[in-house]
Amino acid sequence: MPFAARALTALDFPRIRDALAERSSTSLGAERARALMPSDDGGRIRRELDEVEDALFGVSLSLGGIQDIRDLYGRAQEGRVLSGQELLNASYSLDGAMTVKRAINANSRGPLRDVALGLGDHSELVRRVLSSLDRDGGVRDDASHRLRDLRRRIEPLRGRIREKLAATLDRWADVLQEHIVTIRRDRYVLPVQASRVGQVQGIIVDASATGQTYFVEPAAVTQLNNELARLILDEEAEVRRILTELSGLLASDPDVPVTLATIGELDLISAKARLAREWRLNRPEPTQGGTYDLREARHPLIENPVPNDITLGDTKMLLITGPNMGGKTATLKTLGLAVLMHQCGMYVAAASARLPVVRDVLVDIGDEQSIEASLSTFASHLKHLRFVLRHAAPDTLVLIDELGSGTDPAEGAALAQSLIETLLGQDARGIITSHLSPLKLFALETPGLKNASMGFDLEALAPTYQLQVGQPGRSYALAIARRMGLPEGVLARAEELLGPDAGLMERMLEGLERERADLASELERATTARRDAEAELGRVRQERETLEARRDEMIAEAAQKAETLYADAIERVRTLRARAQEDSARPRVMQELRELRSAAQKARPAPPPPREERGDPIRVGSAVEVPAYGATGQVLEMRGDDLVVQLGVMKVGVRRRDVRLKPEPKVKSPRPAFAGTSPNTFQGELQLRGLGVEEAVEELRTAITEAQALRETPLRVVHGKGQGVLRRLLRDYLKTDKRVESFHDAEANQGGHGVTIVNVRV
Repeated sequence: MPFAARALTALDFPRIRDALAERSSTSLGAERARALMPSDDGGRIRRELDEVEDALFGVSLSLGGIQDIRDLYGRAQEGRVLSGQELLNASYSLDGAMTVKRAINANSRGPLRDVALGLGDHSELVRRVLSSLDRDGGVRDDASHRLRDLRRRIEPLRGRIREKLAATLDRWADVLQEHIVTIRRDRYVLPVQASRVGQVQGIIVDASATGQTYFVEPAAVTQLNNELARLILDEEAEVRRILTELSGLLASDPDVPVTLATIGELDLISAKARLAREWRLNRPEPTQGGTYDLREARHPLIENPVPNDITLGDTKMLLITGPNMGGKTATLKTLGLAVLMHQCGMYVAAASARLPVVRDVLVDIGDEQSIEASLSTFASHLKHLRFVLRHAAPDTLVLIDELGSGTDPAEGAALAQSLIETLLGQDARGIITSHLSPLKLFALETPGLKNASMGFDLEALAPTYQLQVGQPGRSYALAIARRMGLPEGVLARAEELLGPDAGLMERMLEGLERERADLASELERATTARRDAEAELGRVRQERETLEARRDEMIAEAAQKAETLYADAIERVRTLRARAQEDSARPRVMQELRELRSAAQKARPAPPPPREERGDPIRVGSAVEVPAYGATGQVLEMRGDDLVVQLGVMKVGVRRRDVRLKPEPKVKSPRPAFAGTSPNTFQGELQLRGLGVEEAVEELRTAITEAQALRETPLRVVHGKGQGVLRRLLRDYLKTDKRVESFHDAEANQGGHGVTIVNVRV
């Protein structure tokens, strides 16, 4: 079923078409814009949206200068001869179409390339026309060999005739009206006074309007004029032949109609993209199941509109109530225009939109009473509502304005409620506006139907145009009347006539509005507090990061300083070793060595504290205490919060909260026992277990220096077994030190592979 023209007009869709036509570059595009109709083909809609996106972000379509040449093409096919200017217009337009095709093939992301396949190749026609005609549409001399030959003969002949006549001017000066040579009826003549024309030998060719002058062709140039006339006739025949040939070439090009249709389509796509850019429209996304979700939707034809969120899905029908001029109809039309624009392959006026593809938009908007048809406003509404009920379905959109108006309020409300129930039973989606209070209560109790209203500022007596879903609207009639100064007696009587139920409804709605305002205020305060808290948290985090960065800088600076001091001390030790070779200075040097080594070790930076391990410290293999059993065991398995613990020969299952991690005993790092002694108290054992490789090698080198200086050997080096890495590296060093005579493992009962005995040369 096609979309009804009356529904499109009621939703102001023709104004959208006009906006597209105004942004078209060609009459072909404007014609297509004004004939634009929504489609219910989802694949076509998606393809057209892709084309608009390509025109927005891929190809800049330049269609200016391309004309509608369908009439010229039709006349050429009828066998008519087109003028040179008409052929030029056709050629320029077809050349412009081929230029557009090249631009699309070079820059398109894909969708517009498929459209451009309809642009034909008219290069031969364009070449022939542009090479045969000049810019003014005249046929060029070189359009054919015969034309070039004729024009080469015509111009010299004209010169000969003018020269011959000029020679007779002085001889005929007394009888001439003017002393000039002119042309009449394509023949060169002289203007002779009518009273003296008999004195001239020649042929009268023409006369002036007053009859005072006759234009006479002297007999001396008659033969030359005849020759010129013959050549001119031949030239005209050749020009006509060329134009006929070019017109036939245009008529025989079968791709012209498709090219023109494609240009119109491309121009419409370009107009859609231009409108999307100027009106800040966005691409809608498709949905299934009759779900509508528009965020910050606005009426595209209203200046500075208030954006609103519109959602339909679980809520099948939205009932908008409230005072007149509050924006109910504009909101209803906003949804309708979004659906129509989407199904025309256009972007929509919303920050984001998710829309289904509907089969039709069923509309009852406006007052269409007709005297001729004897239809009242109410009868007109009923006619449209009958159509709506007949065709309403899940794949249609229902938009009804002022439901139940135009008749008795009680009967109108009953009829409206029945109609809404029928629409809900048909699983239809849509928006209904009304002033009838009973419908507000009906919406509160009916699944699939939800109340909504348009905001109203009672202090300013002006609508806010903000859609408030979930809250029925108030009429504000009495409140506005009171603000406008109507007598209190009149207002009191009106409230009395309304009865307690009506007053209860207004008070209930007023209370709901007040609670809504309070909640909005609380939400605003909570939002502000959250923003402040987030800002403060960000500031604290930044300060912490700054302090941590400064701490790391200070630690690095201290470590560098300590390393420098340590390196200086080592250098001094090496210097003192050389001095220790002298027997006289040996005791004093050894004392300085001991002092330097002690100071250097104190100056070295302490190792960084171990990082705190996050997460559960208990792992498989951890030693834990189980108070319930009064025993300590090892964790064998972890199953979430359940542990399997080995308690002696028994495996038990316990909860994570029922065990405590047994702290591991702290083991002090061993330090070298060799700290330097006086010659009388030298100890021949060096403890290197637990040291790093570089530190251990340096300690060994120092010990060998002191042992050689004190002539003490052998030296017992305790490095431990472990993986054997430290032992191997220390022995690699011993192989290079010339002060070492030999080295070997200690006896098995004296440490074995964990101790190396070093024999120092003395």
